[in-house]
Parts: sequence; structure tokens; C-alpha cells
Amino acid sequence: MRRIHVIGIGAGDPDYVTAQAVRALNDTEVFFAMDKGQAKSDLVELRREICRRFITRPGYRFVELPDPQRAADGDYTQAVADWHTARARMWAKAIETELGPDGTGAFLAWGDASLYDSTLRILEQVAEHVEFGFDVIPGITAVQALTARHRIPLNDVGEPVLITTGRQLRGSGVSGSAVVMLDGECSFLGCPPQTRIWWGAYLGTPQEILVAGTVGEVGEHIAEVRAAARARHGWIMDIYLLRP
Repeated sequence: MRRIHVIGIGAGDPDYVTAQAVRALNDTEVFFAMDKGQAKSDLVELRREICRRFITRPGYRFVELPDPQRAADGDYTQAVADWHTARARMWAKAIETELGPDGTGAFLAWGDASLYDSTLRILEQVAEHVEFGFDVIPGITAVQALTARHRIPLNDVGEPVLITTGRQLRGSGVSGSAVVMLDGECSFLGCPPQTRIWWGAYLGTPQEILVAGTVGEVGEHIAEVRAAARARHGWIMDIYLLRP
């Protein structure tokens, strides 16, 4: 039976790659990667660099797949579901045509496959079209990288932490510590000015940016820095922790 590794490769620094991930990398014949266009080509290149650094045997190869377009308007949940379905069809065809009946392939998940990553959900759909077994190798998440770089604990003493998105923050707000991901609209600007924020972008890379303070003190500055960085690189990955 075909096998697939889903390998968490950390938040940007190749040193985040675990020994378990290195073993899985060296067990892989074909790496499947989503081609998201020229602006994000360095994300594929980082995956290639990790392979060059850690794989000790020759013969592996990359198969780049064009990422289907996701509808920008209409119902968000339906748009994501349709996008996942389109990806699943493409992945199923690629696995069937590029991987032998007992071959081993891999998807390299940025950060960790458990946290706001679609890989595992899509593979569930792929399994409806082609037979394979898979495992998951956890990685260093952006949450871990953010708190480590700011040298702070994730939670207040005895208190919970919410992990949410910018969309949810705009709709519901927060009453305690919250990690916010996937926020393209700087939703923290709607928080009370005394809210503490620890923000980071391109964590673990040479382009890393860190800002901390209250929303009133640094909120507008973060929005400006974020816009400039996104314009400069053509993409941005950022995350932040809020505390009222």
C-alpha cells in the first residue's frame, strides 16, 4: 500500500525540524508541494532547502501542484469546503500517478499539521479516491515560536488560552488570553487600547519581525509594519497573542 507522511517542519527555522521529522524525510521518495504562484515561491524553496539539508540519500523528487483558486466572495465556509474538494481531487490524481503502489510520499506542513492547517482534512477526502496509509509527525508551531521569541508564557497562572482567527476575533472579541492566527485585517485594532499584544511575522526566518506593547501604543505601528512587509515580500505569515 502507498504511504504518506505528513511532516510538520516548524515555523520557518530549519533548526525547528525534529529528529523524528528527519527520519521521515529520509523515508520519502516523492514530496508533494502546492505551487501558490511566484509571490510565494520561496515557501516551496524553503521546503526544498530543508530536504537538501537533512536528506542523506539521493533519488527523492518534488511534485509541485498548482493550488486551486478559492472563491473570495460568498459564504466563507462553503468556499473553503469547495477549495478543499478541488485540492483533494488534485492530490488523489497526483498520488495515484506519481507514487508507485507501495511507494512513500510526503506533504511538508508549515508549523504543525494540527493547527489551522488543511492537510489532514483534505487527505480524508483523498482517501475516498485512492488507497493509502498515512502518519503525522508533529512540528514546532508558530504559537511555540512566538512565545519563545518574546520570552513569555502562553497563559496567565491557572487561566485558559483561546486559539482563534481574526474573523472570530472581529465577531466575538476575547475575554482572556488568545492566540490569533489568519488575520489579514489587523483585527486587534478593534480591541480596547489597554490590551497587551505580542506580535510576530516570518517567525524563525531572517525576515522575522517582533513587536510588543499595548494595542493603544503599538497597534497602528504593527498595521503599518505588516502592510510594508507584505508589500515587500508578496506574502506574510503572522500571529499574535492578546491579553486584556
